Amino acid sequence: MNNETEKEVNIYSEITPEITRLAEEAYRADLVDQSLYTKYDVKRGLRDLNGKGVLAGLTNVSEITAKKMVDGKEVPDHGHLYYRGYPIEKLIDGFVKENRFGFEEIAYLLLVGSLPDKEELKEFCDRLIFYRSLPTSFVRDIIMKAPSSDMMNTLARSVLTLYSYDDRADDISLPNVMRQSMQLVSLFPMLSIYGYQAYNHYEKGKSLVIHPPLDHGSISENILHLLRPDMKFTDLEAKILDICLVLHMDHGGGNNSAFTTHVVTSTQTDTYSTIAAALGSLKGPRHGGANIKVVQMFEDMKKEVKDWNDDEEISDYLLRLLRGAAFDHKGLIYGVGHAVYSLSDPRAVIFRGFVEKLAEAEGYEKEFGLYAKVEELAPKIIAHERNMYKGVCVNVDFYSGFVYHMLGLPMELYTPLFAMARIVGWSAHRMEELANNGKIIRPAYKSVSPMLAYKPIGER
Repeated sequence: MNNETEKEVNIYSEITPEITRLAEEAYRADLVDQSLYTKYDVKRGLRDLNGKGVLAGLTNVSEITAKKMVDGKEVPDHGHLYYRGYPIEKLIDGFVKENRFGFEEIAYLLLVGSLPDKEELKEFCDRLIFYRSLPTSFVRDIIMKAPSSDMMNTLARSVLTLYSYDDRADDISLPNVMRQSMQLVSLFPMLSIYGYQAYNHYEKGKSLVIHPPLDHGSISENILHLLRPDMKFTDLEAKILDICLVLHMDHGGGNNSAFTTHVVTSTQTDTYSTIAAALGSLKGPRHGGANIKVVQMFEDMKKEVKDWNDDEEISDYLLRLLRGAAFDHKGLIYGVGHAVYSLSDPRAVIFRGFVEKLAEAEGYEKEFGLYAKVEELAPKIIAHERNMYKGVCVNVDFYSGFVYHMLGLPMELYTPLFAMARIVGWSAHRMEELANNGKIIRPAYKSVSPMLAYKPIGER
């Protein structure tokens, strides 16, 4: 970058005193008296005072539960996740027992609504492999020309650009949206990983590694093939990544990015615009970036805690985290707690055993032991320190970042890996919204601004 360009960038990204003044005025104008939310019974975040989501729609795609009825009262229960009515534990147990990959089978279930037989699954897999092909020169002209340090932005830009290459981009008939969805499921790994390779080369000065996609195999095998310079990986590595992707595919219709998908789809816009909006939602650190924070927190913990087997020393660090005296001083223990789950997150429960197996194979037993200690101690410490209306447990993000770390995956791709799985759920929710031909989603906002008399400019 030459000095002239550098100066130009600095000029355009500068926050001047005048801009700061405008922002401060906007802040004062926008601030709402917090008591008014209670007065008008506004469910902030579309949740009630107990954190329960406001019912905004109906879905057949997936369900999460964390409560049960006892003596006529709702009480916390262990978490459950269902894809199209099937318990996630049974689905994963089914393909693991047969020692095969499960992503494609569960993608079929979420997209189509039923479990495939052998012939249906083979046809579906063959079609997904067929779609592992980007338009001619797309990598050179789109991905390589504008590398970004944020892979989610790169992915969203690529998705929006694919609109220009689709002769039926605006066709929202279900067969066409199914075709677009299957293509995006196949292309997300390439778009994300090629974007990372461009950034790694042009911004960080590393070797440029662009592998053509596999013409066979599962999506998890293709991800590791595309990312690793030597294209080598073990069967265990690919299968644990496969399980991770299955666990992240969907999580009910109320999570922020699935709800975003429903909202944007309800306008009857195109698939590419809808998925780009969902990506923008997932990019937010309150939604898709939690596993990065977990890994960073543990890196800090490993420096601060001398004896990883000492419950007292680990507890002291966790207390300092909660009190804002350690790591990022936000007062949070990342990977612990969830908006819905209280006693357990079924995804974390399922994943834990596979994580331990990978840790043993990759030589991370000591680190896994530290994770296990925090999993045991953190909920107790939070319950003691905070006035919790429900229990607290570790969530799937607690372990997913650790798995990516053991697999040697770069942190820049942690959230895109989430997207590589969740594109299936988004696509299923999009087709569900289109199938039901519902109204455009338009919730109400009550104005609390006073009425004002207009003043001519000379009198202000």
